[in-house]
Amino acid sequence: MATQPQTTDTCYQPPPGRLGNLTPTQQQTLQKFKEELEAEGHFVPERMDDATLLRFLRARKFDLAKAKAMILATEQWRKDFGVDNIVQTFDFKEAAEVDKYYPQYYHKMDKDGRPVYVERLGLLDVKALYAVTTKERQLQRLVYEYERFISERLPACARAVGHSVETCCSILDLSGVSIIDFWRVKDYINAAADIYQNHYPECMGKMYVINAPWGFASIFNFVKKWLDEVTVAKITVMGSNYKETLLAQIPAENLPKEFGGSCNCVEGCSLSDAGPWKET
Repeated sequence: MATQPQTTDTCYQPPPGRLGNLTPTQQQTLQKFKEELEAEGHFVPERMDDATLLRFLRARKFDLAKAKAMILATEQWRKDFGVDNIVQTFDFKEAAEVDKYYPQYYHKMDKDGRPVYVERLGLLDVKALYAVTTKERQLQRLVYEYERFISERLPACARAVGHSVETCCSILDLSGVSIIDFWRVKDYINAAADIYQNHYPECMGKMYVINAPWGFASIFNFVKKWLDEVTVAKITVMGSNYKETLLAQIPAENLPKEFGGSCNCVEGCSLSDAGPWKET
């Protein structure tokens, strides 16, 4: 696992429950967490640094037993899902085709130095999508990108801004969304939410749901069943009047033009993978 650099931004104050801002009790719990994993032969140094252990602890409100159960379940899931093999060998050759029917991509940073992740669910064309890929490969791609997010994107952003970065800023665009298509991919969305929440906890810093159509409340209530209250509190749902809110969080030069920014990558923002992770 890539390590994050020393903090050079002297004005930066880590949020509570993170390295540099732990209570004595939290520090003791972190140390005990590591000691128990080591004593029981479960500690994996390359992916269980202090920041990662703290993500699992925060996800379980620093309940050590629950955090340990969560991380051990994740280790078993990694074996069952073949995560290490995906990291080493996965090649999403259909990326450009999938981008036409379900764009999902990382693009530059927000004002807090977090990677910006964009998902355009409103462009989803299920029939065309599953003509060029499968649910299984979509989930493998999801995991591959989560692993890159942890090992490449976050450290690169941290180096760029001079302080630790542990979460992303997400935009979920529902413009033109089809309720029928949503229900057709609900199994994929359910599986994706399970992977995110149970195996890559505490990675969401903020999510903006934009162009939410009439009736979206029922969908959101459906999705909320898979999310905890802390995650739900990070989500802002808006209609078409979202540009000012997005620009308050994301510099115009980093925000794709279609969302009110000024970025217009030559190859298209959704395929450019632009960001500090590409510059290093």
